[in-house]
Amino acid sequence: MKKQNLFESISNQITCWTGSPWAFIIAFGIVIIWAVSGPLFHYSDTWQLVINTGTTIVTFLMVFLIQKTQNKDSKAIQLKLNELLAASRFASNRMVDIEDLTEAELDTLRKYYQKLSEVAEKDDDIHKSHSIDSAEKLAEKKSQAPKRKKPSQN
Repeated sequence: MKKQNLFESISNQITCWTGSPWAFIIAFGIVIIWAVSGPLFHYSDTWQLVINTGTTIVTFLMVFLIQKTQNKDSKAIQLKLNELLAASRFASNRMVDIEDLTEAELDTLRKYYQKLSEVAEKDDDIHKSHSIDSAEKLAEKKSQAPKRKKPSQN
């Protein structure tokens, strides 16, 4: 088994537990007990402060645990996608590590792939590649092709 640091081990266990039905039932039970105890404490400021403080502390701590888990999951997904890109002979390797691009650069790529999708939908051959590289090669061939004269209109 792989060795994990203490924080990673504890955060994985807490994240798994807090996502369980039992954690929800316990949290729901605490809220019900708090609500039912309202008349006993005459709905005082202290009674309200207990639930507000408790939920604030739990929420504050959970944000960090959830972010830790999400960062790890995102990294794993990116690596899996990079492996798929590297393994596919039709995929463009330029897409590896695009998560480092700016938002504007990603929007430009998205627009390009929307156009590429439109071209692919019109194509009868579903096995034809429409990657960035193949599009660039096609554009290069078109620019090197001799210019044809337009037929004159009579």
